[in-house]
Amino acid sequence: MTTSLTPAGRPAAAGNSPEDTDPDRQSERIAEVRQEMRLFRSRWSLLAALAFLVAIVAIPLSTADPFLLSLGATGGIYAVGAIGLNLLMGSAGQISLGHAFFVAVGAYTAVAVGSLAGLPLPVWLLAATAVGGIVGALVGPFAFRLKGLYQIVLTLGLIYVGQYVFTNWQSFTGGPNGTSAELPLALGPVDLAALRIGPITYGYAQGLFILAWLCVAVSLLVVRNVIRSRPGRAILAVRDAELAAEVAGAPAKRSKVNAFAISGALAGLAGALLVAQLSYVAPGQFNLQMSISFLVMIIVGGVGTTWGPVIGAVLVSSIPLMIKKYSEYIPLLKSDFDTAGGFGLREAQFNLLAYGLLLFLFVLIEPRGLAYVGRRLAGRLGRRQTQHPGPR
Repeated sequence: MTTSLTPAGRPAAAGNSPEDTDPDRQSERIAEVRQEMRLFRSRWSLLAALAFLVAIVAIPLSTADPFLLSLGATGGIYAVGAIGLNLLMGSAGQISLGHAFFVAVGAYTAVAVGSLAGLPLPVWLLAATAVGGIVGALVGPFAFRLKGLYQIVLTLGLIYVGQYVFTNWQSFTGGPNGTSAELPLALGPVDLAALRIGPITYGYAQGLFILAWLCVAVSLLVVRNVIRSRPGRAILAVRDAELAAEVAGAPAKRSKVNAFAISGALAGLAGALLVAQLSYVAPGQFNLQMSISFLVMIIVGGVGTTWGPVIGAVLVSSIPLMIKKYSEYIPLLKSDFDTAGGFGLREAQFNLLAYGLLLFLFVLIEPRGLAYVGRRLAGRLGRRQTQHPGPR
């Protein structure tokens, strides 16, 4: 009897044990598989998903504050990219410091398709996603041959290759000064750039907020379904025990390439959304600091968890915006040394310091991230309610 993959993605042992032939045990295993394959494992998870979709539309339409809208849209955009990196590092066990390169590929694809060619929203979104996935699949076989430090060096080199190519391709990218790009947000008869509901017309920032978080919802759905599929279980099996997974029929090379492709596709989607938000793109945006920020997001949120990268992206992406807004109240922060003089830090330096402190605190205190903290608090509240039920 050949080995096979279990629902958790681990190879099952060959042969039949007494437990395998026990009807009760078989029924339990069938129930476990069905539970594992369900998209929503409980009524509460279904209600939470519905509440999330309602919030995507209700939150931006309930405020016109440009700072809050920018904060929310930025968190959604970076969450899409963080979900992709979380799949690569958390589920596939690969190491990457080149995530900013794939974001850049998606950004410039969106510029070419949406701004220069003038094609509509679905086309430039899908094009950026597809090209990012293709580039990720091309990088995957090279990364597959390397491990540890060498894989870090390879993915880090992608950033500098991208910087060189996009900086010197001036006819398309505008060189180091960058180029402006206006991307259409019309989806058929609905124009998210000027969304009209009854007598009220909403602005571009509100439409972009909705678009970014709809992409977050789709990304979560896609990644969750991928992990529940046979190729996804193979990715997990290769991460946990590569040799055993190969014996069980899960090719390690294909699994790792699939992970790089999906991660690159979501990074490309994030890059396209970033261009839509900024209406401007320059090679200097996609630097090592961006890759580090994505890494901090998944560590702070929780590597390998479903909602961890979303939580981490919202928190970490808000740091530069909050520092910029409240810079006058932050000690040692100086935007202009020429006039201020003395000792201090620039905004970019302060951002890196904040990222470093977050990494230090979470690696030292709670390496499983905020998602685990939330799950643990929810479990404690549930136990308290069970032990001390309210009056009937």
